[in-house]
Amino acid sequence: MDLHTLTPTQRRVLVGIVLLGALLVLGVPRLLHRGSAQVALPVLRAPRPAAAASSGKKLVVDVAGAVRRPGLHALPPGTRIADALAAAGGATARADVNAVNLAAPIADGEQIVVPARGTGTAGGSSGAAPSPTAPLDLNTASLEQLDALPGIGPTTAQKILDYRQAHGSFHSVEELDAVPGIGQGRLEQLKGLVLP
Repeated sequence: MDLHTLTPTQRRVLVGIVLLGALLVLGVPRLLHRGSAQVALPVLRAPRPAAAASSGKKLVVDVAGAVRRPGLHALPPGTRIADALAAAGGATARADVNAVNLAAPIADGEQIVVPARGTGTAGGSSGAAPSPTAPLDLNTASLEQLDALPGIGPTTAQKILDYRQAHGSFHSVEELDAVPGIGQGRLEQLKGLVLP
């Protein structure tokens, strides 16, 4: 098609068609976009994490051992063992804070035990010692786990297992006093490190 052979009217129509095409290509998306700005679209938001959703709910932990104010303490979610130790008034002069992972996050209902120097797991006889934040269950503990407790050797550990076999589950830590070889002093040493 030769543009020079077109009449002036045909040229105007052709220019109009080209302009209309350009307007459609360039203008319609802008018109649609401008018109859609007035339409309220639902805003999708990512769900909040469970900890943030329950930000008003406190975690309750039992801080025991060599701390100034042992007992139950309510702390906000996301806190760490160092925060629980601070809530309990800090460690005493006898505390072995190196035996506790201060950076570990806490969970609701957890017991955090800060051992005194010489009684904790830092100087234990094996790496199988119970964690200061997770006391050893007397009713499920193995011989090796019991042997790793301070003041308990393999012979006394076997006596604990024999007692458990003969008498059934422990219902309190004080029942350990009935096991031969465990006296009041050793029982006091084990409080906070074991549970029934």
